[in-house]
Amino acid sequence: MSDKNRIVLAYSGGLDTSVAIPYLKDRTGKDVVAVSLDVGQGGESLETIKERALACGAVEAYVVDARNEFADEYCMLALKANAMYEGVYPLVSAISRPLITKHLVRAAHQFGADTIAHGCTGKGNDQVRFEVSIQSIDPTLKAISPIRDLSLTRDVEIAYAKEHQLPIVQTEKSPYSIDQNVWGRAIETGFLEDPWNGPTKDCYAYTDDPAFPPVEDEVIIEFKQGVPVKIDGRDVTPLQAIEEMNRRAGAQGIGRIDLIEDRLVGIKSRELYECPGAVALITAHQELENCCLEREQHRIKRDIDKRWGELVYDAQWFSPAVKSLNAFIEDTQQYVSGEIRMILHGGRAVVTGRRSETSLYDYNLATYDSGDSFDQNASNGFIEIYGLPTRVAAARDVKFGNGIEVPDNTVE
Repeated sequence: MSDKNRIVLAYSGGLDTSVAIPYLKDRTGKDVVAVSLDVGQGGESLETIKERALACGAVEAYVVDARNEFADEYCMLALKANAMYEGVYPLVSAISRPLITKHLVRAAHQFGADTIAHGCTGKGNDQVRFEVSIQSIDPTLKAISPIRDLSLTRDVEIAYAKEHQLPIVQTEKSPYSIDQNVWGRAIETGFLEDPWNGPTKDCYAYTDDPAFPPVEDEVIIEFKQGVPVKIDGRDVTPLQAIEEMNRRAGAQGIGRIDLIEDRLVGIKSRELYECPGAVALITAHQELENCCLEREQHRIKRDIDKRWGELVYDAQWFSPAVKSLNAFIEDTQQYVSGEIRMILHGGRAVVTGRRSETSLYDYNLATYDSGDSFDQNASNGFIEIYGLPTRVAAARDVKFGNGIEVPDNTVE
């Protein structure tokens, strides 16, 4: 049974959501349960965030270290799908929202709430991701946003915090809006809203300047069925693989992205991203797929990968369409096992070696040297049959005067 006097709040520990706890109580008359997840965003400990939520008036504080869950079940699926929205963005925020929502709904069930609150604005993508995900998991729950629905602007928040003596240390506000987790970092607003303005050094935290790189870094990543399991011969979990590649690729300035992006809500926005580990791992994974996927399967998967990224960006993580695509993607990973060697240097991750027992690359078929096992005489018949439809069509064109004109190069 739901308790109509409780709201579950997605709580970050910052000013916005800290003020939202008593503000929601005042405006709605409902008690607030704060929910906080660690998805590798860094910063304060979960215990500190929990204590602040309770001090701000939350009746309960639900906190969970979800880093491994996020890496295992969300980042790895994005990796298998080579997920790059609009060809460049590894879906940093889009893949974390379904996980956060799952825990929000779990907390609502645990603490008997009928409403979930989030801190999104009215023109961003995340409001849609949270609310569509909530509806997908439990359509009986309601969703609200204090900033969007209750006119909770920053000046109102600051005045409210002072008036109610909330335990919030007010620091100088960053000129940017930042969302980050272990898969990457998203930076927007402020100075960046003018698309002519170039990024400044203070925009970046996960990557160093690629113009001044350290010596090149050679890395060997071993995959098993599409998942990284070893780096330079050392066993790693998915989380450890992402964290190590964040560090090593980030030191080389890899994964900086500057994009005019088509948002789900219909507007274009200027976005900066830092995704060193994600970009390096996807680069390696794609190259291993080049070796291990059959040609037509590979062609189809490239289309599926693009569509998967678009659907997940568009808040469809729990949709029947994505569920079906997941089944196809998972099936393709059966033989995506082996090692990729890369050089990380100056903003680029360059593959220099591939090795796999399940590769479809056959040296004896590919070589032009002695030992070539490819029957070149077979190509005559292949070309005859393959070109038959074109030859028949061309004959018809000639018959009706529509043949391709060949320039006359006769010298007078």
